[in-house]
Amino acid sequence: MPIVTIQVTREGSGPGRSSVTPEEKAQLIAGVSQLLLDVLHKPLDATFVVIEEVELENWGWGGLPVPEYRKRRAAS
Repeated sequence: MPIVTIQVTREGSGPGRSSVTPEEKAQLIAGVSQLLLDVLHKPLDATFVVIEEVELENWGWGGLPVPEYRKRRAAS
């Protein structure tokens, strides 16, 4: 049984608010499930898709928190 985790940033939305609509989540789940069926022949009813939304302050880029990385990048 495959388990696929999709992480998306919650950027651009307020705290506790989703940046991905329920319709988009449904499309992601359907698309990833279909891909696993087509490529690995995994049945749809045996595939699990987890969508995790990550707050901006909980991820980094280039060894820095994202806001600081972007600030430095914009300054250069």
